[in-house]
Amino acid sequence: FTLIEHPYVQRLRRITQLGLSYLVYPGAHHTRFHHVLGCVYLMRKAIDVLRDKGIEISDNESVALQAAILLHDVGHGPFSHALEKTIVNGTAHETISLLVMNELNKQFDGKLDLAIEIFSGNHPKKYFNELISSQLDMDRMDFLKRDSFYSGVAEGNINADRLISMLNVQDDRLVIEEKGIYSAEKFIISRRFLYWQVYLHKTSVAAEHVMIKILKRARELAAEGVALNVSPALNFFLKNSIGPDDFTNDVLQNYLLLDDFDIFSALKTWTNHSDFVLSYLAGSIINRKLPKIEMQNKPFDPDYINQKIDEVISMYKLSNDDADFFVFGGKVQNKAYNLDEKGIGIFKKDGKVIDLIDATDQLNLKALSKPVTKYFLCYPK
Repeated sequence: FTLIEHPYVQRLRRITQLGLSYLVYPGAHHTRFHHVLGCVYLMRKAIDVLRDKGIEISDNESVALQAAILLHDVGHGPFSHALEKTIVNGTAHETISLLVMNELNKQFDGKLDLAIEIFSGNHPKKYFNELISSQLDMDRMDFLKRDSFYSGVAEGNINADRLISMLNVQDDRLVIEEKGIYSAEKFIISRRFLYWQVYLHKTSVAAEHVMIKILKRARELAAEGVALNVSPALNFFLKNSIGPDDFTNDVLQNYLLLDDFDIFSALKTWTNHSDFVLSYLAGSIINRKLPKIEMQNKPFDPDYINQKIDEVISMYKLSNDDADFFVFGGKVQNKAYNLDEKGIGIFKKDGKVIDLIDATDQLNLKALSKPVTKYFLCYPK
Protein backbone atom coordinates (compact mmCIF):
# COMPACT_ATOMS: atom_id res chain seq x y z
CA PHE A 1 0.00 0.00 0.00
CA THR A 2 2.91 2.36 0.77
CA LEU A 3 4.28 1.73 -2.73
CA ILE A 4 0.88 2.29 -4.36
CA GLU A 5 0.59 5.61 -2.49
CA HIS A 6 3.98 6.79 -3.76
CA PRO A 7 3.91 9.68 -6.31
CA TYR A 8 5.89 7.60 -8.84
CA VAL A 9 3.08 5.01 -8.93
CA GLN A 10 0.26 7.57 -8.65
CA ARG A 11 1.72 9.20 -11.78
CA LEU A 12 0.51 6.13 -13.71
CA ARG A 13 -3.06 7.46 -13.25
CA ARG A 14 -2.00 10.13 -15.76
CA ILE A 15 -0.55 7.74 -18.37
CA THR A 16 -3.12 6.14 -20.69
CA GLN A 17 -2.72 2.42 -21.22
CA LEU A 18 -3.47 2.47 -24.95
CA GLY A 19 -1.99 5.80 -25.97
CA LEU A 20 -4.09 7.34 -28.76
CA SER A 21 -6.28 4.28 -29.36
CA TYR A 22 -9.24 6.19 -27.86
CA LEU A 23 -9.37 8.02 -31.21
CA VAL A 24 -10.55 4.69 -32.64
CA TYR A 25 -12.24 3.10 -29.60
CA PRO A 26 -13.85 5.87 -27.48
CA GLY A 27 -13.94 3.70 -24.36
CA ALA A 28 -10.19 3.06 -24.32
CA HIS A 29 -9.38 5.69 -21.68
CA HIS A 30 -8.05 3.33 -19.00
CA THR A 31 -4.66 4.04 -17.49
CA ARG A 32 -1.42 2.27 -16.57
CA PHE A 33 -2.57 2.57 -12.95
CA HIS A 34 -5.61 0.38 -13.69
CA HIS A 35 -3.28 -2.12 -15.32
CA VAL A 36 -0.63 -2.42 -12.61
CA LEU A 37 -3.26 -2.84 -9.88
CA GLY A 38 -4.85 -5.60 -11.96
CA CYS A 39 -1.46 -7.27 -12.33
CA VAL A 40 -0.98 -7.28 -8.55
CA TYR A 41 -4.42 -8.88 -8.15
CA LEU A 42 -3.57 -11.62 -10.67
CA MET A 43 -0.15 -12.16 -9.09
CA ARG A 44 -1.80 -12.78 -5.72
CA LYS A 45 -4.10 -15.36 -7.31
CA ALA A 46 -1.15 -17.06 -9.04
CA ILE A 47 0.83 -17.24 -5.78
CA ASP A 48 -2.18 -18.79 -3.99
CA VAL A 49 -2.64 -21.39 -6.77
CA LEU A 50 1.04 -22.37 -6.76
CA ARG A 51 1.15 -22.60 -2.96
CA ASP A 52 -1.92 -24.86 -3.01
CA LYS A 53 -0.01 -27.17 -5.38
CA GLY A 54 2.90 -27.47 -2.96
CA ILE A 55 5.21 -24.87 -4.51
CA GLU A 56 7.10 -23.11 -1.72
CA ILE A 57 6.81 -19.31 -1.86
CA SER A 58 7.73 -17.45 1.33
CA ASP A 59 5.87 -14.36 2.56
CA ASN A 60 8.87 -12.18 1.64
CA GLU A 61 8.94 -13.67 -1.86
CA SER A 62 5.18 -13.10 -2.19
CA VAL A 63 5.53 -9.41 -1.28
CA ALA A 64 8.52 -9.04 -3.63
CA LEU A 65 6.62 -10.63 -6.55
CA GLN A 66 3.70 -8.25 -5.99
CA ALA A 67 6.02 -5.23 -5.70
CA ALA A 68 7.87 -6.22 -8.89
CA ILE A 69 4.68 -6.56 -10.95
CA LEU A 70 3.28 -3.33 -9.46
CA LEU A 71 6.39 -1.45 -10.60
CA HIS A 72 7.03 -3.20 -13.93
CA ASP A 73 5.51 -0.30 -15.92
CA VAL A 74 6.51 2.58 -13.65
CA GLY A 75 9.00 3.77 -16.29
CA HIS A 76 6.41 4.39 -19.01
CA GLY A 77 6.38 7.81 -20.58
CA PRO A 78 3.42 9.87 -21.81
CA PHE A 79 0.92 7.96 -23.97
CA SER A 80 2.66 4.68 -23.11
CA HIS A 81 4.39 3.23 -26.19
CA ALA A 82 3.55 6.10 -28.56
CA LEU A 83 6.43 8.29 -27.40
CA GLU A 84 8.79 5.67 -25.98
CA LYS A 85 11.56 6.40 -28.49
CA THR A 86 10.80 10.12 -28.85
CA ILE A 87 11.00 11.63 -25.38
CA VAL A 88 14.17 9.62 -24.66
CA ASN A 89 16.31 8.22 -27.45
CA GLY A 90 16.45 4.44 -27.64
CA THR A 91 15.61 3.87 -23.98
CA ALA A 92 12.97 1.19 -23.39
CA HIS A 93 10.47 1.72 -20.58
CA GLU A 94 11.71 -1.47 -18.88
CA THR A 95 15.15 0.12 -18.48
CA ILE A 96 13.61 3.24 -16.94
CA SER A 97 11.36 1.11 -14.70
CA LEU A 98 14.48 -0.51 -13.25
CA LEU A 99 16.04 2.93 -12.65
CA VAL A 100 12.88 4.03 -10.83
CA MET A 101 12.83 0.82 -8.76
CA ASN A 102 16.45 1.44 -7.71
CA GLU A 103 15.56 5.01 -6.71
CA LEU A 104 12.57 3.76 -4.70
CA ASN A 105 14.80 1.16 -3.10
CA LYS A 106 17.00 3.94 -1.74
CA GLN A 107 13.93 5.71 -0.35
CA PHE A 108 12.69 2.49 1.28
CA ASP A 109 16.08 1.49 2.78
CA GLY A 110 16.66 -1.58 0.60
CA LYS A 111 13.22 -3.16 1.07
CA LEU A 112 12.94 -3.65 -2.71
CA ASP A 113 16.18 -5.67 -3.04
CA LEU A 114 14.30 -8.93 -3.59
CA ALA A 115 11.74 -7.37 -5.97
CA ILE A 116 14.57 -5.92 -8.10
CA GLU A 117 16.38 -9.26 -8.11
CA ILE A 118 13.20 -10.95 -9.40
CA PHE A 119 12.43 -8.20 -11.95
CA SER A 120 15.99 -8.37 -13.31
CA GLY A 121 15.86 -12.17 -13.70
CA ASN A 122 18.66 -12.69 -11.18
CA HIS A 123 16.69 -14.64 -8.56
CA PRO A 124 17.61 -18.35 -8.19
CA LYS A 125 13.95 -19.31 -8.74
CA LYS A 126 13.73 -18.54 -12.47
CA TYR A 127 9.96 -19.03 -12.63
CA PHE A 128 9.54 -15.91 -10.47
CA ASN A 129 10.70 -13.76 -13.39
CA GLU A 130 8.42 -15.73 -15.76
CA LEU A 131 5.42 -14.62 -13.67
CA ILE A 132 6.52 -11.01 -14.40
CA SER A 133 7.88 -11.25 -17.94
CA SER A 134 7.30 -14.21 -20.29
CA GLN A 135 4.91 -15.31 -23.01
CA LEU A 136 2.34 -16.17 -20.34
CA ASP A 137 2.89 -13.62 -17.55
CA MET A 138 0.54 -11.67 -15.29
CA ASP A 139 1.23 -8.54 -17.34
CA ARG A 140 -0.18 -10.05 -20.56
CA MET A 141 -3.03 -11.76 -18.76
CA ASP A 142 -4.17 -8.41 -17.39
CA PHE A 143 -3.71 -6.18 -20.41
CA LEU A 144 -5.33 -8.57 -22.91
CA LYS A 145 -8.49 -8.88 -20.82
CA ARG A 146 -8.50 -5.21 -19.80
CA ASP A 147 -7.79 -3.78 -23.25
CA SER A 148 -10.41 -6.07 -24.76
CA PHE A 149 -12.99 -4.82 -22.25
CA TYR A 150 -12.29 -1.09 -22.59
CA SER A 151 -11.92 -1.13 -26.38
CA GLY A 152 -14.98 -3.33 -26.83
CA VAL A 153 -13.04 -5.78 -29.03
CA ALA A 154 -14.53 -8.97 -27.61
CA GLU A 155 -12.26 -11.27 -29.65
CA GLY A 156 -9.40 -10.35 -27.32
CA ASN A 157 -11.10 -11.57 -24.16
CA ILE A 158 -9.24 -14.36 -22.37
CA ASN A 159 -10.07 -16.63 -19.44
CA ALA A 160 -7.39 -15.40 -17.02
CA ASP A 161 -8.94 -17.21 -14.05
CA ARG A 162 -8.77 -20.56 -15.86
CA LEU A 163 -5.19 -19.96 -17.03
CA ILE A 164 -4.02 -19.06 -13.52
CA SER A 165 -5.79 -22.07 -12.00
CA MET A 166 -3.84 -24.29 -14.45
CA LEU A 167 -0.41 -22.85 -13.55
CA ASN A 168 2.25 -25.11 -12.10
CA VAL A 169 6.04 -25.24 -11.77
CA GLN A 170 8.17 -28.03 -13.21
CA ASP A 171 11.99 -28.02 -13.15
CA ASP A 172 11.97 -24.34 -12.12
CA ARG A 173 9.82 -23.45 -15.14
CA LEU A 174 6.33 -21.95 -15.14
CA VAL A 175 4.03 -24.34 -17.02
CA ILE A 176 0.36 -24.89 -17.84
CA GLU A 177 -1.18 -28.23 -16.93
CA GLU A 178 -2.33 -30.23 -19.95
CA LYS A 179 -6.03 -29.77 -19.24
CA GLY A 180 -5.53 -25.99 -19.63
CA ILE A 181 -4.22 -26.27 -23.19
CA TYR A 182 -7.37 -24.88 -24.83
CA SER A 183 -7.24 -21.77 -22.64
CA ALA A 184 -3.58 -21.32 -23.63
CA GLU A 185 -4.50 -21.64 -27.33
CA LYS A 186 -7.23 -19.04 -26.91
CA PHE A 187 -4.72 -16.77 -25.16
CA ILE A 188 -2.40 -16.78 -28.21
CA ILE A 189 -5.23 -16.33 -30.72
CA SER A 190 -6.72 -13.46 -28.66
CA ARG A 191 -3.34 -11.78 -28.60
CA ARG A 192 -3.21 -11.84 -32.39
CA PHE A 193 -6.70 -10.35 -32.70
CA LEU A 194 -5.95 -7.53 -30.27
CA TYR A 195 -2.69 -6.61 -31.95
CA TRP A 196 -4.24 -6.12 -35.38
CA GLN A 197 -7.58 -4.75 -34.19
CA VAL A 198 -6.35 -2.45 -31.41
CA TYR A 199 -2.60 -2.01 -30.88
CA LEU A 200 -1.76 -1.92 -34.60
CA HIS A 201 -5.09 -0.59 -35.88
CA LYS A 202 -4.18 1.59 -38.83
CA THR A 203 -5.80 4.75 -37.41
CA SER A 204 -3.91 4.28 -34.12
CA VAL A 205 -0.69 3.80 -36.09
CA ALA A 206 -1.35 7.03 -38.03
CA ALA A 207 -2.11 8.99 -34.83
CA GLU A 208 1.01 7.70 -33.05
CA HIS A 209 3.26 8.66 -35.93
CA VAL A 210 1.69 12.12 -36.14
CA MET A 211 2.48 12.51 -32.43
CA ILE A 212 6.09 11.46 -33.08
CA LYS A 213 6.32 14.02 -35.92
CA ILE A 214 4.90 16.73 -33.62
CA LEU A 215 7.63 16.22 -31.03
CA LYS A 216 10.28 16.05 -33.73
CA ARG A 217 9.11 19.43 -35.06
CA ALA A 218 8.93 20.89 -31.55
CA ARG A 219 12.54 19.81 -30.94
CA GLU A 220 13.67 21.47 -34.18
CA LEU A 221 11.95 24.71 -33.16
CA ALA A 222 13.33 24.53 -29.60
CA ALA A 223 16.85 24.14 -31.05
CA GLU A 224 16.26 27.34 -33.05
CA GLY A 225 15.17 29.20 -29.90
CA VAL A 226 11.49 29.43 -30.89
CA ALA A 227 9.16 29.89 -27.89
CA LEU A 228 6.93 26.84 -27.37
CA ASN A 229 5.12 27.59 -24.09
CA VAL A 230 5.28 24.14 -22.48
CA SER A 231 5.67 22.70 -18.98
CA PRO A 232 9.20 22.79 -17.48
CA ALA A 233 9.45 18.98 -17.62
CA LEU A 234 8.55 18.80 -21.32
CA ASN A 235 10.78 21.79 -22.06
CA PHE A 236 13.71 19.89 -20.54
CA PHE A 237 13.27 16.94 -22.92
CA LEU A 238 12.65 19.12 -25.97
CA LYS A 239 15.91 20.99 -25.37
CA ASN A 240 18.04 18.02 -24.32
CA SER A 241 18.74 14.80 -26.19
CA ILE A 242 18.60 12.07 -23.55
CA GLY A 243 19.78 8.52 -24.19
CA PRO A 244 20.23 5.40 -22.02
CA ASP A 245 23.57 6.67 -20.62
CA ASP A 246 22.26 10.12 -19.68
CA PHE A 247 19.88 9.13 -16.89
CA THR A 248 21.30 11.01 -13.92
CA ASN A 249 19.01 11.40 -10.92
CA ASP A 250 18.13 14.92 -12.13
CA VAL A 251 17.07 13.56 -15.55
CA LEU A 252 15.04 10.80 -13.89
CA GLN A 253 13.20 13.28 -11.65
CA ASN A 254 12.33 15.41 -14.68
CA TYR A 255 11.12 12.32 -16.50
CA LEU A 256 8.86 11.37 -13.59
CA LEU A 257 7.20 14.78 -13.79
CA LEU A 258 6.12 14.05 -17.37
CA ASP A 259 2.72 12.57 -18.17
CA ASP A 260 -0.06 12.75 -20.76
CA PHE A 261 -1.22 16.10 -19.41
CA ASP A 262 2.07 17.83 -20.34
CA ILE A 263 1.76 16.60 -23.92
CA PHE A 264 -1.94 17.33 -24.31
CA SER A 265 -1.63 20.82 -22.84
CA ALA A 266 1.20 21.52 -25.29
CA LEU A 267 -0.86 20.22 -28.24
CA LYS A 268 -3.75 22.53 -27.35
CA THR A 269 -1.37 25.49 -27.20
CA TRP A 270 0.40 24.51 -30.41
CA THR A 271 -2.80 24.42 -32.48
CA ASN A 272 -2.42 28.23 -32.62
CA HIS A 273 1.36 28.31 -33.02
CA SER A 274 2.88 30.54 -35.71
CA ASP A 275 4.75 27.56 -37.20
CA PHE A 276 2.38 26.05 -39.77
CA VAL A 277 3.76 22.51 -39.54
CA LEU A 278 3.46 22.38 -35.73
CA SER A 279 -0.02 23.93 -35.62
CA TYR A 280 -1.33 21.71 -38.43
CA LEU A 281 -0.08 18.49 -36.84
CA ALA A 282 -1.20 19.45 -33.31
CA GLY A 283 -4.66 20.25 -34.65
CA SER A 284 -4.85 16.90 -36.39
CA ILE A 285 -4.62 15.15 -33.00
CA ILE A 286 -6.73 17.60 -30.98
CA ASN A 287 -9.53 17.73 -33.57
CA ARG A 288 -9.03 14.17 -34.87
CA LYS A 289 -8.28 15.35 -38.38
CA LEU A 290 -5.85 12.51 -38.97
CA PRO A 291 -4.03 11.75 -42.21
CA LYS A 292 -5.21 9.04 -44.54
CA ILE A 293 -3.28 5.83 -44.00
CA GLU A 294 -2.85 3.02 -46.49
CA MET A 295 -1.62 -0.37 -45.27
CA GLN A 296 -0.47 -3.27 -47.44
CA ASN A 297 1.69 -6.41 -47.37
CA LYS A 298 4.54 -5.07 -49.51
CA PRO A 299 6.56 -1.82 -49.56
CA PHE A 300 5.03 1.13 -51.37
CA ASP A 301 6.24 2.08 -54.85
CA PRO A 302 8.71 5.02 -54.54
CA ASP A 303 7.01 6.74 -57.50
CA TYR A 304 3.68 6.61 -55.64
CA ILE A 305 5.28 8.08 -52.51
CA ASN A 306 6.91 10.88 -54.55
CA GLN A 307 3.55 11.64 -56.16
CA LYS A 308 2.02 12.15 -52.70
CA ILE A 309 4.95 14.34 -51.65
CA ASP A 310 4.58 16.53 -54.77
CA GLU A 311 0.85 16.90 -54.13
CA VAL A 312 1.44 18.00 -50.53
CA ILE A 313 4.21 20.46 -51.50
CA SER A 314 1.89 22.01 -54.07
CA MET A 315 -1.14 22.05 -51.74
CA TYR A 316 0.56 23.66 -48.71
CA LYS A 317 3.51 25.45 -50.40
CA LEU A 318 6.02 23.43 -48.36
CA SER A 319 9.74 22.81 -48.63
CA ASN A 320 10.93 19.26 -49.30
CA ASP A 321 12.10 18.95 -45.69
CA ASP A 322 8.75 20.08 -44.30
CA ALA A 323 6.91 17.67 -46.61
CA ASP A 324 8.39 14.81 -44.55
CA PHE A 325 6.08 15.82 -41.70
CA PHE A 326 3.02 15.31 -43.93
CA VAL A 327 3.92 12.26 -46.01
CA PHE A 328 5.61 9.43 -44.14
CA GLY A 329 5.61 5.67 -43.97
CA GLY A 330 7.05 2.68 -42.18
CA LYS A 331 6.17 -0.85 -41.21
CA VAL A 332 4.53 -2.67 -38.33
CA GLN A 333 5.11 -6.25 -37.30
CA ASN A 334 3.21 -8.74 -35.17
CA LYS A 335 4.18 -12.19 -33.95
CA ALA A 336 1.55 -13.65 -31.62
CA TYR A 337 3.84 -16.43 -30.38
CA ASN A 338 7.61 -16.05 -30.40
CA LEU A 339 9.57 -19.24 -31.04
CA ASP A 340 12.85 -17.38 -30.41
CA GLU A 341 11.93 -16.93 -26.74
CA LYS A 342 11.14 -19.55 -24.10
CA GLY A 343 7.68 -20.79 -25.10
CA ILE A 344 4.64 -21.77 -23.08
CA GLY A 345 5.31 -25.16 -21.55
CA ILE A 346 2.49 -27.70 -21.38
CA PHE A 347 2.85 -30.08 -18.41
CA LYS A 348 1.58 -33.46 -19.57
CA LYS A 349 0.11 -36.14 -17.32
CA ASP A 350 3.18 -38.35 -17.85
CA GLY A 351 5.35 -35.64 -16.28
CA LYS A 352 6.93 -34.36 -19.51
CA VAL A 353 6.88 -30.67 -20.48
CA ILE A 354 6.48 -29.87 -24.18
CA ASP A 355 6.06 -26.57 -26.01
CA LEU A 356 2.50 -25.41 -26.72
CA ILE A 357 3.22 -25.52 -30.47
CA ASP A 358 4.10 -29.22 -30.24
CA ALA A 359 1.22 -30.04 -27.88
CA THR A 360 -1.59 -28.39 -29.80
CA ASP A 361 -3.62 -29.81 -32.67
CA GLN A 362 -4.37 -26.25 -33.82
CA LEU A 363 -2.41 -25.81 -37.05
CA ASN A 364 -3.04 -22.06 -37.07
CA LEU A 365 -0.94 -21.65 -33.91
CA LYS A 366 2.14 -22.63 -35.93
CA ALA A 367 1.22 -19.95 -38.44
CA LEU A 368 0.86 -17.39 -35.62
CA SER A 369 4.49 -17.99 -34.65
CA LYS A 370 5.63 -16.45 -37.94
CA PRO A 371 6.03 -12.65 -38.02
CA VAL A 372 3.52 -10.75 -40.13
CA THR A 373 4.79 -7.44 -41.53
CA LYS A 374 2.59 -4.70 -42.98
CA TYR A 375 3.76 -1.48 -44.63
CA PHE A 376 1.96 1.82 -44.23
CA LEU A 377 1.93 5.23 -45.89
CA CYS A 378 0.33 8.36 -44.38
CA TYR A 379 -0.58 11.56 -46.22
CA PRO A 380 -3.20 14.34 -45.85
CA LYS A 381 -6.70 13.48 -47.01
